[in-house]
Amino acid sequence: VQLQASGGGLVQAGGSLRLSCAASRRTFSNNAVGWFRQAPGKEREFVATISWRGGSTSYTDSVKGRFTISRDDSVVYLQMDSLTSEDTAVYICAVGLRPYAGPNTSDYRYWGQGTQVTVSS
Repeated sequence: VQLQASGGGLVQAGGSLRLSCAASRRTFSNNAVGWFRQAPGKEREFVATISWRGGSTSYTDSVKGRFTISRDDSVVYLQMDSLTSEDTAVYICAVGLRPYAGPNTSDYRYWGQGTQVTVSS
């Protein structure tokens, strides 16, 4: 299973980025997909998750109102607006074990390599 995350980069505070996580339709089918992030020296942190048909989403409090997760058959997106330096991290997508998944890493079975997001203040 391969998950390809892309869309990261360097952006000024207040700016936007759109991340993509691509995989085969078979990989995503019937499973939730989540985004996590990990900053240097910190533990992996849950960011957002979307259910298998996209009808249910959940976000960590610090990104609510700024980030939006969405999906189609083979790509999951993370639209990130109003970015701050606190959002700087490697962003990693993951496929859930079931159609719905929560914020715990144990809810996910396949992990991508990640894409770097750097927000300059």
